[in-house]
Order: sequence, then C-alpha cells, then structure tokens
Amino acid sequence: MKSVFTIGYEGTDIGRFLRTLQIVGVEAVADVRAVPLSRKKGFSKNALKTSLEEVGIKYLPLSTLGDPKPGREAAKAGDFATFRQIYSAHVDRPESMSVVAELAKTAERAKVCLLCFERDPKTCHRLIVGERMASYGYTMSHLYADDPERYVRNIGRLMPSPPALV
Repeated sequence: MKSVFTIGYEGTDIGRFLRTLQIVGVEAVADVRAVPLSRKKGFSKNALKTSLEEVGIKYLPLSTLGDPKPGREAAKAGDFATFRQIYSAHVDRPESMSVVAELAKTAERAKVCLLCFERDPKTCHRLIVGERMASYGYTMSHLYADDPERYVRNIGRLMPSPPALV
C-alpha cells in the first residue's frame, strides 16, 4: 500500500515544521490551500517555497485543491458536515480530480505531504484530498509539526521511502 503524508502548520513555527518534514524524509510538499497566504511568519507561498527548497524539498502549489470560501466559512463556524459536503463537491469536479490524479503520480516517485493550516486533519480539507487518493491505492499518515523529535523517537514506525525523483 502506498502512503501520503498530511500536515498542518497551526501551532508551530517554520523551523519545527521544516525539521518534521526532514526527519520523516518528505521530498515534496503539496500546498492545497486555496489562498496560499498566511499571517504566520514563513508560511506564505513565496517564503514557504524558499524555505522548503533550502532544505531540498520541492514545493507544489495546488490551489485548485483549495477549499472554496463557503467551505472555509462553514469549517470556521464549526459546521463540519456542511464543510465536508461543500468541499467534497468541489474536489469531485473533473478539474480537481485531474489534479488529484497528477498528485498521485507524483507521490509514486516522491514522498509527498499535503499541506494546509489546521493542525487536526479531521477539520481540514487535506483529509478529503487524501481520501480521494485512496482510489489510487494510497493511505494517509498525519504529521504534527509541534514536536519534530517524536518522529526521531518513532522513526521505525514511518512508511518506507518511494524511489527518488528522476
């Protein structure tokens, strides 16, 4: 079974975030935010891309897979059933599913991590993107960037690396 990681940057900083990705061996970060801007230092698109590239991680901007505004508003209000309904309809559109298919191909060649803000994947659309990748044979592993050393302590439990990018 193939696996894809997910991660949110809520509650962490860019240093711990990058360290987590490095420890786990992530090779590409798929930014699935509709609006890849952040008030949190280091997490807006250009700064994030630069930081990732400095540690050898590829940045994949996939705003097509971002949550539309009504979905973000429902999630912010805590109405996760409505959020899930809105985002599922969005991601199931042909143009979104073609991006999911491309992401699945990329994940065959590199260890990919889906990125968004929310710490808890259950309240984030990246979980739904990961679910759509299941039809390509993927399972999800959720990362938490607040304590990168937990992955050092548990390195033996992490998924094996796919072949390197060509």
